[in-house]
Formats: sequence, C-alpha cells, structure tokens
Amino acid sequence: MFNPLNAILGLFSRDISIDLGTAYTLVLVRGQGIVINEPSVVAIETKTKKILAIGQEAKEMVGRTPANIVAIRPLRDGVISDFDITERMLHYFIQKVHEKVFLPIPRPRVVVGIPSGVTEVEKRAVHDACISAGAREAYLIEQPMAAAIGAGLPVNDSVGSMVIDIGGGTSEMAVISLGGIVVSTSIRVAGDEMDEGIVQYARQKYNLLIGERTAERVKMAIGSAYPLPEEQTMLLRGRNLISGLPEAVEISSIEIREALSPALEVIIDAMKTTLDQTPPELVADLMEQGIALAGGGALLKGMAERLSEEAKMQVYVAEDPMTCVARGAGKVLEELDTLRHVLTSTQRSATPRRG
Repeated sequence: MFNPLNAILGLFSRDISIDLGTAYTLVLVRGQGIVINEPSVVAIETKTKKILAIGQEAKEMVGRTPANIVAIRPLRDGVISDFDITERMLHYFIQKVHEKVFLPIPRPRVVVGIPSGVTEVEKRAVHDACISAGAREAYLIEQPMAAAIGAGLPVNDSVGSMVIDIGGGTSEMAVISLGGIVVSTSIRVAGDEMDEGIVQYARQKYNLLIGERTAERVKMAIGSAYPLPEEQTMLLRGRNLISGLPEAVEISSIEIREALSPALEVIIDAMKTTLDQTPPELVADLMEQGIALAGGGALLKGMAERLSEEAKMQVYVAEDPMTCVARGAGKVLEELDTLRHVLTSTQRSATPRRG
C-alpha cells in the first residue's frame, strides 16, 4: 500500500543495499553505486572490548596482533557468529555512508543479502542488527536471488535461470523461474575452504606452516580450477614445522590446483545435485541460456571452464561478479513495489528447500 510518509522520507534518505559476506561486506547507495567494499573483519581490544579497527585496516592486523588485540570475523560460513560485533560493524558501515552528509536526513531503508540456507533465528539476527545499527526499515533477500537479479537474469519470466554464487563462507546455487526459487542448494564450502586446502597442502607436503592471508594471496595469484595455458610458479613463505625456522619453497599452479581440488569437488557435486532436482523443462531452458557464475569464487582462473565441463552446458562469469548480490539487492530497493515478492520474510517459516 502506498505510504505518503515513506515516499517523502525516500526522497531524502540514502537507502542502501548490503552484501553481508563472510569475507567481504559490500554497501551500495541508491543512485551512487558501490561505496564500500571492505573485509568483514573487526579488531578488538580483549580486556575492554573496545573496537580498534573495522574493514581493511582490521584485516591488515590478522595474524600480526599482540596478545591484548584480536582480529575476528563476526560472520562464519555465511551466518552471524557474533551478533554484537556484527551489529557494531553494520553500524560503522551505515554511519560511514552518511558521514559526508551535513544536513539531518532520515534513517535509510536497507536490503541485506543472506544465504538461502539460514534459519529463522539467523534471519531475525540479521534483521535486528540492521535496525539496531540505524536502519529505518530492513528487508532480507536470499543471496542467489539477489545475485541472479544483479547478473541481469530474467527472474520474473517463465523461463529457467540458474546462478552459482561462490562467496567466502558459502556457495549458493539456485534455479529461478517466475520470480521464485524452484530448487536451491547452499553449502558451507567456498573461498575459505579453498584457502584452508592450501594451508593443509603446504603443511603436509612441505612441512611449511602458512597463514590464511598467505594462502589467499597464493590462490589469487596462481590458483586455478582448470589447467592453465601456461602453468605458473611462485615462492611460498612460512615457517618450517621441523626446524622452526623461516623457509621459502617454490610452488606451482598445478600443486595449488591439487590443493583446491577437495573444495572444488564439493561445489561441483552441489551443482550436479541442483541440476538433478531441476524440472526437465527448466533444464532445457538452462541448456539454452547457460548458468551465471557470481561471487568472488567466479574470479578463480578456469572456474567457469571447469563447471562447464562438469555440467555439460555453458557456464559464464557474470559482469562484475563480486558485486552481483549488492547490485541485485540495490535493484530490489529501487523497484520495491514490483520486486517485493522476491524478499524473504522474517515473520514466517522458510519454505522448505530441497538440496
């Protein structure tokens, strides 16, 4: 129903959409685009619980802090593991959006992308965190739906569309038709598991202890899901577990691909499960339309080629895959009256999903 007060407030508030990710939080301001893209990391003084840094500054502290400071990620596997810290992080990002405005303006409406597998309790936690952080109204949208809208898929048409969103903590895949999710699968295997695979590989093969940040850098530099035209090498620096001394070893992209293989196999199996549960008419649509790949995992070299080979159909990387969820949620915010049906409710039970 049309609300004149909301219409007036909407003219002045800086409504925002948030991709609340395990690894990164992206904030889009209506009419301005992405204004914040920072790691979901918070540095805290352990005795006083005082927040020392949030975002990129906090991530720089990971693995380098003294005993009285801890750098934590308040979201794990796509869900809030520390409500208080998440609320303060959201408050920081929302305030940062508004800090350059000198006139008093209404509190913003917020649309947040959440994993499709979260419970009602977890949905309520995200909703309450947004309201506590200063939102006038908070709406939730499942990340695969937001990613599909952000990737430009025809989600409201009577044609099947599929998106695979590989983030930091979760991989989401969904087949969408007529504005709803027909089949979806959410697994807690994604970028973080890939990083952990590299850490374990270095430990087992070279007795070399490396940190998560080093593993992430290696993955981004020479990691791949499919054989490269020209394989690469780089130096991997860490601590030798036997001697206890610093050591550097040369590691190849072939070895990193082997280290990433267990996590990739789980993602591939989830994709096949989703396709297996998809009605045949929609599978025919997918064979014609292809599958869109979104999220940070889409940037892993050869990911689309590997998934295409396994699915026996085209898989392509969406435009600017990292921002698909934030842009999709932003589009819902712009067209709230026509796209309200794609939002998920915190009042009712979630519709049972297969997968």
